[in-house]
Amino acid sequence: MAIEQIKMPQLGESVTEGTISKWLVSVGDKVNKYDPLAEVMTDKVNAEVPSSFSGVIKELVAEEGETYEVGQVILTIETEGGGEAAQEAPSESKAEDKAQAAPSGAAPSAPAAPVQADAPKGVRYSPAVLKLSQEHGIDLNQVTGTGGGGRITRKDLMKIIESGDIPTAAAAAAASAPAPEKTEAPAPAPSQPAAPKQAAPAPNVPVMPGDVEIPVTGVRKAIAANMLRSKHEAPHAWTMMEVDVTNLVEYRNSIKGEFKQKEGFNLTFFAFFVKAVAQALKEFPQINSMWAGDKIIQKKDINISIAVATDDALFVPVIKAADEKTIKGIAREINDLALKVRTGKLTSAEMQGGTFTVNNTGSFGSVQSMGIINYPQAAILQVESIVKRPVVMNNGMIAVRDMVNLCMSLDHRVLDGLVCGRFLQRVKEILENTSKENTTIY
Repeated sequence: MAIEQIKMPQLGESVTEGTISKWLVSVGDKVNKYDPLAEVMTDKVNAEVPSSFSGVIKELVAEEGETYEVGQVILTIETEGGGEAAQEAPSESKAEDKAQAAPSGAAPSAPAAPVQADAPKGVRYSPAVLKLSQEHGIDLNQVTGTGGGGRITRKDLMKIIESGDIPTAAAAAAASAPAPEKTEAPAPAPSQPAAPKQAAPAPNVPVMPGDVEIPVTGVRKAIAANMLRSKHEAPHAWTMMEVDVTNLVEYRNSIKGEFKQKEGFNLTFFAFFVKAVAQALKEFPQINSMWAGDKIIQKKDINISIAVATDDALFVPVIKAADEKTIKGIAREINDLALKVRTGKLTSAEMQGGTFTVNNTGSFGSVQSMGIINYPQAAILQVESIVKRPVVMNNGMIAVRDMVNLCMSLDHRVLDGLVCGRFLQRVKEILENTSKENTTIY
């Protein structure tokens, strides 16, 4: 028999950690290679972690709701075999002994779950617990865990942090030290380090009869964290332009039935907007940039992120090399990606690499909105509803036209109003000149 380890996978190019949202197996379960073991949530995607081995679940090292760094062991599996395989996968006790022997401040040589340097033998803490304890100066030896087998969880530490009663090693030492003799003058108390900054407590919202409490899901937490980061780090500015898309509407409506019959999917208005944006980004590459602290990265590839909503979450799949695709090709990708989102088949790879986001807020009837930038991109464009309005034409006559608002949020560290205004003008020009005579679908 050999003990094999399953580690937290990297589910995206910039993903450094993931949260176990739900275990799909229990200790003692028999699994085959590629069977799903757990649902993992990151700030970019939700995904299932497959098994790399066939065998029996030996230990669930990670706990639901806890966050683990990429590469941390989350589960062990007992497989048939031995010899070389067993040597490559040290037993849990050996891994712990190696970690115990590591000098203070040094990383354990074994890749098992982290062990606190001063913890009793056999006590193991998750990366999230260790990180919180270090940030807030919590002595884990003084904490009673409520997890399985008395394990300390992140929730245990959050309760302590919110209460403000932090059990520190210094406080424990002071409590256990013998009292000074009465005949001696008491020594001045050692100055204590300033208490770490406490996390903002959750708002105290009164719950009245009839109110419904809805738990915040992992996906909702990830969305909230990413949006909060974007608003805190990127100084948002906003601009809007209205576009006359009467010719575009007539053109699309005249061919949508034939297109659906021939291709098997819908030709939406949104495909025309994504194509126009991709073309304009090629002409204004400054918009296709990202803030990188001491420099701005202007991306070569034009990969358009599109927002797709489900009942309780928002996903942002990416149309790669959108500038190289036809309107038909973009329409197909929009259809395929939206279907994958709604059937839970979207992969993490299909959400990576976006350089600019186009959001179809008009599908909900919105006519004006201010989008939050999809971090670390530099801008997002909201395509609002196409509505019929009376418009004063160049000849002074009033006509009913199909009008749409394009609302753009920009990161003012990267972009200024001038280049964004010219970019929007170009998108407007492309859309207003879209017609049967000027535009090809294929």
